[in-house]
Amino acid sequence: MLLILTTVVSLEAIYLAIFIQMSVNRSHEKIEDIQEDIEEISEDIEDIQEDIEEISEDIEEISEDIEEINEDIEDIQEDIEEINEEEEDENHNERAKNVMLKSNVNSNKNEIKTLKDKIQELQDKIDELKKD
Repeated sequence: MLLILTTVVSLEAIYLAIFIQMSVNRSHEKIEDIQEDIEEISEDIEDIQEDIEEISEDIEEISEDIEEINEDIEDIQEDIEEINEEEEDENHNERAKNVMLKSNVNSNKNEIKTLKDKIQELQDKIDELKKD
């Protein structure tokens, strides 16, 4: 009788061990899937950060170009002033051109500032994602 009881308990222990091992294997597979997802997300974040850095560089280049354009505009304005001194009849047309140039430059400056703000927001979001 004791032998039968011992055998039953042993078989029960074997079945329990098998079920526990199956459960552990499933949990391990889920953990591996989650780790793969985390690695993919990290790679995506790195790609996004590289894109943001490239955009920042582009914006800096655009800012430099705008500064050069502003210098050219100043030169043009000086030329316009000289021409205005020589030809009073064309005064109105030259001022209109000057105002248009200034307006375009100011518009470009505002757009660049908006882009810089958006890039900073993206950078902040990336930093938050990295912390999480």
